[in-house]
Amino acid sequence: MFMMCVRALNINSPHINNVLVTNKNPLQVAVGVVKNATGQLLISRRDKSSHQGGLWEFPGGKIEAGETAEAALTRELKEELDIIVHTAMPLISIKHQYPGLAVQLHVFLVEHFSGKPKSCEGQPFKWADPAELTHYAFPEANRAIITAALLPPCYAILDDTDASQLVANLQCMLGKGIKLIQARLKRLAPKAVSRFVDEAYPLCRRQGALLLINSAVNIPDGLTTDGIHLTSRDLLAAHQRPESAQWVAASCHDLRELLQAQKIGVDFAVLAPVLPTQTHPGVRTLGWEQFTQLLAEVNLPVYALGGMSSSSLLTARLAGAQGIASIRAFLD
Repeated sequence: MFMMCVRALNINSPHINNVLVTNKNPLQVAVGVVKNATGQLLISRRDKSSHQGGLWEFPGGKIEAGETAEAALTRELKEELDIIVHTAMPLISIKHQYPGLAVQLHVFLVEHFSGKPKSCEGQPFKWADPAELTHYAFPEANRAIITAALLPPCYAILDDTDASQLVANLQCMLGKGIKLIQARLKRLAPKAVSRFVDEAYPLCRRQGALLLINSAVNIPDGLTTDGIHLTSRDLLAAHQRPESAQWVAASCHDLRELLQAQKIGVDFAVLAPVLPTQTHPGVRTLGWEQFTQLLAEVNLPVYALGGMSSSSLLTARLAGAQGIASIRAFLD
């Protein structure tokens, strides 16, 4: 299954961002989104006497001077829950300003660990289904973490260059385990869009996949999808998040568009072009270094688009991305 193609990194691997954290302003915190074999996520409740007391959170704690974020995560999860982290993957970095306290959260996805969690410091904890997370009160800084925890690492773009292959391409993507798909049907007439979505949406539902529709599509009334993907033009023209959409994504190419996406409250963004592509030769690309620099300015899950292949997924995650987006990578 394509979604399982990213191997998690050993927590002691020299290949991850193993930079010593020395800047204590804002407060540096390591956070673990711990997932069990059934897909449930571990959450704990903060002591009422602490900052943001009584709210639920993902476990973790303060990074000590001279300590890496990965080392702090391993230490905190052992001290708090008596579990040993074997592998972790960078998920998202969040900067947030509370009244009187600035924090930066270095968040990792932890899918491989040993030990049975127990409360070593008296804090309540529980395993929660991802769909239930909205039922719990979390600190404001955790909102983007929850979204990142719910999103898969692969975002497939279903293009209608060859309309006769739309259903076959969709089935190919679903067969590879893709759980997030954008229907970019810019060439189809409204009736053809309706016919395709009427067939595609049930297919996605049966496979547990989300289907978003591109905002440039001539969308017929009453069309049922899981959300909308805003073009950069529609993003810049928007004054608020589309109210009727369950999921909202946006195409971005620079910091201005990323900040606009964050301002109106989109769930995630796609940033492009990262690498050269066959379809847009000669177009200036961001490269991984600039991609990472741009992501550091927003608290959003962001997919890397442009020149991506299945082998790009690990590189993208280490660069701070939620994962990769592509038209062709999931069809090869």
